[in-house]
Amino acid sequence: MKVRRNALLLFSKVPEPGKVKTRLTPLKDGLFHPEDASYLYHCMLFDVAEICCDALADLERKSRDAAGDAASASDEYALIISSPGAAQERMMRELFEKSGTWPRPIEFIHDEGKSFDEHYNDAFSQVWASGFDTVLSMGCDMPALRRSIVTEGFERLHQLCEMPGGGIVVAPDQELGVSVVGWTRSTDFDHSGVFYNQDGLTVLPAYIRKCKAQGLPALYLPDVPDVDTMRDLDHNVTLVEALAYCAQFQNDVTPPWRTAEALREIGYTDVRIMPNDLFDPRGEIDR
Repeated sequence: MKVRRNALLLFSKVPEPGKVKTRLTPLKDGLFHPEDASYLYHCMLFDVAEICCDALADLERKSRDAAGDAASASDEYALIISSPGAAQERMMRELFEKSGTWPRPIEFIHDEGKSFDEHYNDAFSQVWASGFDTVLSMGCDMPALRRSIVTEGFERLHQLCEMPGGGIVVAPDQELGVSVVGWTRSTDFDHSGVFYNQDGLTVLPAYIRKCKAQGLPALYLPDVPDVDTMRDLDHNVTLVEALAYCAQFQNDVTPPWRTAEALREIGYTDVRIMPNDLFDPRGEIDR
């Protein structure tokens, strides 16, 4: 039976004050002290890692259940965290080692380059060189990530494994960008020209138009909001509250409990907006 190797690649930085989530601080246009923003990111990082561990466990159970079918591939999964530079890799490894035992082994690498594109391409190249057949990648600032999106991402990649030339999977974020992207080993594709495109094209259409130009299939995943700005955080505060509650009734939801606790500690849990009358009139209907 063929063994298919799948990598879940998380891109992250060590949560150092003043170096992560600066758009949530007065260093840019946010409200939080750099230490609070760093702490919040630290919690999101660990929550995303735990959600991914649980999702990979779900996928491994499905693979074992299907192992009786000789025509199907046996799937193995690895969780890999890539940080920018060797020093960051060392600190990230220490951060996880000090945090205690995790549900599964976590591998650590570092990426190099002069731009986001080059850093992402370098990490993907290392994963391919390690013999993996699929890569699904994402950031670690997404506390509302659901396990089902990770599992669907790999299921879609496995569909693409059966297609000549492969293809990509992509999940949008809430601001014209992408939160999850991946492709198969046979796919002739990379991140070049995608991030911080100089002609103003944002990340999601940049990926899609690159696929169009190459005639590659692209499969769409549910959107996953990330946290960059205060507006993003406001949205995620409501999602974290909802997920923490709904997890009591859904056994396929891993609640982002660290992020929820961090938000309570810094006193940012009750997001309100100004009342407005920007709605269609209902007078005739209501009468």
